[in-house]
Amino acid sequence: MKVCVFGAGNMGARIAEVFMTSGHAVTMIDIKPEFCERGVKTITSDLAFLVKKEKMTEERKNELLAGLKTSVDRKDAADADFVIEAILERMDLKKELLQELDTICPPHTIFASNTSALSITEMAACIPNRADKVIGCHFFNPAQIMKLVEVIRAIQTSDETFKTVFELMAALGKTPVSVNEGPGFVVNRILIPMMNEAMGIVADGIASPADVDIAMQLGAGMKSGPLHTADLVGHDVNLAIMETLYRETGDPKYRPHPLMRKMVRAGWLGVKTGKGFFEYDGPFGKEIVK
Repeated sequence: MKVCVFGAGNMGARIAEVFMTSGHAVTMIDIKPEFCERGVKTITSDLAFLVKKEKMTEERKNELLAGLKTSVDRKDAADADFVIEAILERMDLKKELLQELDTICPPHTIFASNTSALSITEMAACIPNRADKVIGCHFFNPAQIMKLVEVIRAIQTSDETFKTVFELMAALGKTPVSVNEGPGFVVNRILIPMMNEAMGIVADGIASPADVDIAMQLGAGMKSGPLHTADLVGHDVNLAIMETLYRETGDPKYRPHPLMRKMVRAGWLGVKTGKGFFEYDGPFGKEIVK
């Protein structure tokens, strides 16, 4: 299958990696060459780690990297069977991309979005002549490791499109779950408000970030505490999801905590910036244990 991934950031690159290692021909497209180069660097580092752990040969790594195509031209998606976007979490940008791809891609192409919470139905409506080919495929970070993929039906998504994509995710070695579109889907509708509440506990001086995480790990069986997880996801993403939940439902239980907004304004986004509720050894670095 010819796969085109839009967005060469952390999620886009890892999604491209998943398809590559499963034998698909992949083109990764972003708006600047340096963004594509950064994505290739991410994939190269992941594959080098597998070689080091003797889970992949050096020859296989080089073969995969040689087969990866990158581009800054959307027209290079013209022969894609499956397109998935992992661009910025903005509806206007996603719609604009879909509308252009509608003029580029052949009729059989399936369009998937890796959005964390935005409406797949609204995206599909912007290309009404093939709205049945639009679907959500929400991978989780880090996409090359995490097994879950939420496969989200828009109201327009056809049974054929859903079946094809659900089976494709399973063939990638993932565990797909079927989701009828709703704000936040399944995981984020539960997880992000929990993170929001954890931030409220810290803001109220009830417990430190470390103690909140320890309490939830040992008391609720979480592998990673809510605030470490929030740092990993990125507080800009957490805020965008909370705002979507609040806007879509009107329910005050989904109102973002002021501390979340404050951290985003400060640029303390978590692992991606080196500082969130915990500090890291530079952007995307290891936690600094104090």
